[in-house]
Amino acid sequence: MIVDSNDLDNQKISLKSYGITSTKINYNLPVQVLYELCQKGNLGILTDKNVLAINTGKFTGRSPKDRYIVSDAITKEKVWWGEINKPIEAKVFDNLYLKISEHLSQKELYVRDCYACASQNNRLNIRTICEYPWSDIFSHNMFIRPEINEKFAIEWTVISAPDFKANPKNDGVDNENFSIINFSKKIIIIGGTGYTGEIKKGIFSVLNFTLPVHKNILPMHCSANSGTNNDTSIFFGLSGTGKTTLSTDSSRKLIGDDEHGWDEKDNIFNFEGGCYAKVLNLSAEKEPEIYNAIKSGALLENVIIDKNGVVDFNDKSITQNTRVSYPINFIKNIKNPSLGNNPKNIFFLTADAFGVLPPISKLNPSQSAYHFISGYTSKLAGTEAGVDEPVPSFSACFGAPFMPLHPTVYAKMLIKKMKDSGVNVWLVNTGWTGGPYGIGKRMELKYTRAMINAAMSGELDKANRDNYHIHSVFNLMQPRVCPNVPTSVLSPRKTWNNDKKYYKKAYMLSQAFINNFEKFSDQADSQILSGSPNTK
Repeated sequence: MIVDSNDLDNQKISLKSYGITSTKINYNLPVQVLYELCQKGNLGILTDKNVLAINTGKFTGRSPKDRYIVSDAITKEKVWWGEINKPIEAKVFDNLYLKISEHLSQKELYVRDCYACASQNNRLNIRTICEYPWSDIFSHNMFIRPEINEKFAIEWTVISAPDFKANPKNDGVDNENFSIINFSKKIIIIGGTGYTGEIKKGIFSVLNFTLPVHKNILPMHCSANSGTNNDTSIFFGLSGTGKTTLSTDSSRKLIGDDEHGWDEKDNIFNFEGGCYAKVLNLSAEKEPEIYNAIKSGALLENVIIDKNGVVDFNDKSITQNTRVSYPINFIKNIKNPSLGNNPKNIFFLTADAFGVLPPISKLNPSQSAYHFISGYTSKLAGTEAGVDEPVPSFSACFGAPFMPLHPTVYAKMLIKKMKDSGVNVWLVNTGWTGGPYGIGKRMELKYTRAMINAAMSGELDKANRDNYHIHSVFNLMQPRVCPNVPTSVLSPRKTWNNDKKYYKKAYMLSQAFINNFEKFSDQADSQILSGSPNTK
């Protein structure tokens, strides 16, 4: 559906082409006006720092099992169908689209025109139609904001209706909440959930399909920053591994904190115009850049606030997934525009709760592909219902819920780019040391930063050119020494002080890697498979 934004203004905008007849449409409103509307409607409160804080309701995170893609001529033969990419018939989409448009009709709505991709050659123009004003704030913060009065045609539309609930018995979906992507109609409909992350992740899923298929561009669930010499580093990692924290560094310019593309001209470009950071246990001392970005215009989600308006960032009584969204220019040290050169270093971040992976290790191309496809981290007790102790967690390409194609498609693209660019690839364990969760302790942020800085500066290779130790279970090259890091920290085995227990846990994890990889082995070549760990 193509709509020219030049034909629209606050008084004359119409959504009739979408089948929506609204009593009032708020078009591209300033955030401060949306702040006021949220307060008047009891949809949010201001903190002592004049930041709007809202509660997203029942859903405080994404619901990946309720995400669907319409199976049609565009997607049927290309999408990797399964539990992650669940197919749905076009008639199911059409039925729910009709119901959701009827639900939104006669309501006051919030419409925004924006775009994704800082690379102008790959720009994706977007319209969001939201039932809640704070969903519109999220769209303003997270997508790229066009110039005032800029003319452009809308390519994709996202419709967010948290108060609309499907009827699973009649509507062809599993639950009341859903997110459905229709590539033929270029529309995403989201119902039954107020979690704002569904909006941006829907567009990320679209780009993860269209960029590789149509433009030979590798989409990546990663953060990126740039040094004083314009050297680019990218950080892959699942939630809780430190992706946003480690890329937001005062000594380097932030390109983006979550979603990027790597094009054929060896450029890295941000998909977004903002940051969506976790704020659990946030402090000005440990993460000053993120802490200071939480100012008027930002949007806090599901945090606890006392009677004086002070946020308790340590309180997880609503959710561990407390969040903030803000425009990227709220970070002082950013790359503008959000573009970077060919990366010199790639970091795979994992929070290993079993405490067996080295705090940093260097990967060869085969290991890089293997660990990229694996996308390992661990779930801690209490993070999900039924999780009573740490369990291995794998998410292909460090972003399986957003990857419509088979993981090996992205992995083979990454291998080629790594070979062509000569980039260094590192596996960084931001998880536990000295034993597993409950016995050991979390790796200190200052040590992780020191190891990453040494890798980026070349000091790690210089200091250990002939002095890497090959891990006996995972075959990884782990350094014996690193500037500003105690040598005792670099060997996970030594931090345990119990070789028998350490190797038992290490082989348990290596077997989990191998079991997980079985579902990819039929499309993974021998080069990728040679990156696997040893088994006992």
